[in-house]
Amino acid sequence: MYKILKLALVGRPNVGKSALFNRICKKKIAIVDEMEGVTRDRLYAGADFFGRPFEIIDTGGMDSHSKIPFQEEVRRQTEIAIEEADVIVMVVDARVGITTLDEEVAKLILRTGKSVTLAVNKIDDFEHLDLLHQFHSLGISKIVAVSAVQGFQIAELLETAFRDVEFPKQIQHSNSKQIQVAIVGRPNVGKSTFLNFLLKEERSVVSPVAGTTRDSIDVDIEVDGCSFTLIDTAGIRRKHAEHEVVDKFAAIRTERAIERADVCIMILDAQEGITSQEKRIARHIEEHGKACILLFNKWDLVKGFRMEHCLQGIQQMASFLTHCPTLFVSARTGRNLEGLFKHVQEVHAQRNRRITTGQLNRFMERTLQKYHPPMIQGKRLRIYYLAQVDTCPPRFVFFVNDPDRMCETYKKYLINQFREMYQFTGVPLVFALKGRKVKEDKEALPAELATH
Repeated sequence: MYKILKLALVGRPNVGKSALFNRICKKKIAIVDEMEGVTRDRLYAGADFFGRPFEIIDTGGMDSHSKIPFQEEVRRQTEIAIEEADVIVMVVDARVGITTLDEEVAKLILRTGKSVTLAVNKIDDFEHLDLLHQFHSLGISKIVAVSAVQGFQIAELLETAFRDVEFPKQIQHSNSKQIQVAIVGRPNVGKSTFLNFLLKEERSVVSPVAGTTRDSIDVDIEVDGCSFTLIDTAGIRRKHAEHEVVDKFAAIRTERAIERADVCIMILDAQEGITSQEKRIARHIEEHGKACILLFNKWDLVKGFRMEHCLQGIQQMASFLTHCPTLFVSARTGRNLEGLFKHVQEVHAQRNRRITTGQLNRFMERTLQKYHPPMIQGKRLRIYYLAQVDTCPPRFVFFVNDPDRMCETYKKYLINQFREMYQFTGVPLVFALKGRKVKEDKEALPAELATH
């Protein structure tokens, strides 16, 4: 099995590792802020070196003397990244010069015996190359002056870093498309603990403090021959709780993770139940037509409480959630998680499912015979036929005589009958009405007014 080369960016806090990470992978993935300690977990992204792909890892700043929260966990994440990497790039700040922390980091990575390159950041042009010389005392022979912000000498940095490394001649691509799975929920419901259990490793920093994860983290995993990409996200906080700019960035990244996912695993705290934050997340999932699985976590801590009580209020969050697979689990112990990926595959298949027009028309015939549309102002709604026009999410159009004659109660009846017949487990459905008069009206309008 082919293992792609990995390059890890390491260094003390606030030297520009995340800015360099974004510059190399050509995407704004890592959060960049002047405040120290913003990056905590290992971030992975694909990048390209003259047509040869590699994986780049961003790490948190190593500082054993700092009072920034989670420094021990951050250091451990960095050590794991160093262990995984084939090539290490240490980043330093040219304007600050050598610090005691720089010396400690250099000693640590030189002991690994791996290929190490020193990136002296914040040198914007060739006129300031004299700032480079002081860093030779760190004992790293390969040194390149760069500017992550200006993009100065980024290609030269990669060329130097990969100078003694041999890229594989052939890359094996997986035949099956990976299912993108976003792990979402408000802060401190156990998302990172859940991810760590699935991976059987401490891939994400886990802490009982809300908001530990700030970036979205992509992790590839294969289960029973099926490939998945898990996206661990920062919890979406209430607006007034977003005191820091990075919290706002984290909420935006969580929403983007939902938008690019195929399936969302929404984690709720079984002890606290459903809050307004869950409703907000559920609406975002429904609006973007994503498949969803509900996980009530920390079920091992619940005493004298029935599952039915946890399910109360789901209908008010989003109607389609009542049709989603619901598991009562413990991310800490792995209780009830053994069949999770079968549910992921099921809801993903349902999101891509297509029903033929013939099947839908037979369904409509039976449904109309069971309960006819009510009379409205002496006239009755007539449904000519039903057709599916799209998938992901499934979209259906009722072709009727007059959309205004569709009352809310009959619409709910049709949708409930449809769910009972076809299920579409874990997937929001989109229904639209198209009246016969619409076509006649459009033909009477000028051409520029006919399209919307």
